Amino acid sequence: MFPVGLRIDADTLRGTQGGVPNLLKVLAKHQVKGTFFFSVGPDNMGRHIWRLLRPQFLRKMWRTKATDLYGWDTLLKGTLWRGPLIGKKLGHILKDTVREGHEIGLHAWDHYRWQMHIERIGGEVIYQELLRGVEAIHESTGSSPSCSAAPAWRITEEALLEKAKLPFRYNSDCRGFSIFYPVIEGKLLSQPQIPTTLPTYDEVLGRNGVTQKNYNQYLTSLMKRDSLNVLTIHAEVEGMACLSLFQEFLDELRIRGGHLVPLGELLPPADQITRSILGRQRVEGREGWLSIQEGSGDAGWD
Repeated sequence: MFPVGLRIDADTLRGTQGGVPNLLKVLAKHQVKGTFFFSVGPDNMGRHIWRLLRPQFLRKMWRTKATDLYGWDTLLKGTLWRGPLIGKKLGHILKDTVREGHEIGLHAWDHYRWQMHIERIGGEVIYQELLRGVEAIHESTGSSPSCSAAPAWRITEEALLEKAKLPFRYNSDCRGFSIFYPVIEGKLLSQPQIPTTLPTYDEVLGRNGVTQKNYNQYLTSLMKRDSLNVLTIHAEVEGMACLSLFQEFLDELRIRGGHLVPLGELLPPADQITRSILGRQRVEGREGWLSIQEGSGDAGWD
């Protein structure tokens, strides 16, 4: 059996309220655990609607039938007034997640704000939003998150430095191929990165012959026994509209010899973790840039 790290992003009020409980039941039935990353501040995701003016984003919305996946309530959240505070309203669901034995991490205070504006947010503001998120999770569960994951896989050097001020065991902020310590201007950061290595549902569906019918077979075909395998699913997608598809995936993965584990279980001893630098890249099926693990960070390392 080979391990596959399971990262579960809960981006919205709807996903946390409906998708997370569904996933807890399914994972309990299959006796597997994952890592849930929660957005806990205001749900302002409806503010993405202006992106419909961009052809690439509009094509993605049409290709993935986004209104079916996310619902109009989510697609309009925060457009006319500030969205509801997810952690305050649904703290009991975060507590249930911990009680079920899953690893829990911070996704964001305000997912929309981070995803769309992280390049323009100063270090002190980043730190305060991270701290608010940590405190909200602690208030709901009685314990602080042990890890974090940047929304939309967008991280900046400034944001990495602010995260380093908090006691995260690791972060999952990028796409990549191996677990690594980030190097910034020749300095090695102490929090390792566990990157997502596999594409998400919305990136591949409807492209290159991938359909609902063959999606799981395509996804498991990308997994390699001797490499890092990290899958990101979303409470709003696999936890709701695609719940039956995810259940079929669990069966398919078992047949292929894989088993799901929380990301933290993938961490090797510190002296076995390599170092890399982070760059930016566009990924087919997704709009805008993503943070990408590039090469070795050996050059100029202190």
